[in-house]
Amino acid sequence: MSPALIRYRVKPGRAEENADLVRAVYAELAELSPPGFRYATFQDGDAFTHVAFADDETPLQNVAAFQRFQAGLQERCAEPPQVRRDPIGSYVSSARA
Repeated sequence: MSPALIRYRVKPGRAEENADLVRAVYAELAELSPPGFRYATFQDGDAFTHVAFADDETPLQNVAAFQRFQAGLQERCAEPPQVRRDPIGSYVSSARA
């Protein structure tokens, strides 16, 4: 499983716009339901953190809403995305209740 942590800060007044674009990504992911993919986004004011786990390649590049999100990301950002792919550890339970 390939993990990624992405952090960035948007310009003042752009947080709600960014959050709306992120929500659209989740709506499309819910329709597509890509197997072996886990994704979460957290917001703290103007700061956003995305956490993704993919069994293989991330399906996000094939999600139209993600392409719209990325199209204006650099312009929305006050601090550009920082990507980390080197976790100290991770755990995903394979047991189902």
